[in-house]
Amino acid sequence: MITIQTKTFQELTTKELYDILQLRVEVFCVEQNCVYQDLDGKDEKALHVIGKKNDKIIAYTRVFKPGDYFEEASIGRVVVHKEERQHKYGYDIMEASIKAVSDYFKVTTIKLSAQTYLRKFYNNLGFKEIGEEYLEDGIPHIAMIKS
Repeated sequence: MITIQTKTFQELTTKELYDILQLRVEVFCVEQNCVYQDLDGKDEKALHVIGKKNDKIIAYTRVFKPGDYFEEASIGRVVVHKEERQHKYGYDIMEASIKAVSDYFKVTTIKLSAQTYLRKFYNNLGFKEIGEEYLEDGIPHIAMIKS
């Protein structure tokens, strides 16, 4: 069981920020063997949706209001710790993120840039593919939208 909180950048503790960045680097840079600039200057604008288990951050997304990342509201940096993925916490953190978009921004249309291999996961959450596949940091992605 995980507990999920949504916080602004200013509400994050130093420890939470450190743990979030550590999880993102662990998965996106090390596990996926991808060299890219994770610290992109956008975290300060985002809402941070944090999933904790036994006081440890094991799932995370960041959420943007319309216009801050894409024209639509968006969810990105969707990550679940490798050892926790069998529990399907990805669905929990995404459902909380979709709810955060609705609660905080009062909109229902959400766009994301999905790693192509996760297409079915996002389809199960109501997202549909738009456009063609493209490479982002050397990894195949597809734009997806939920309205």
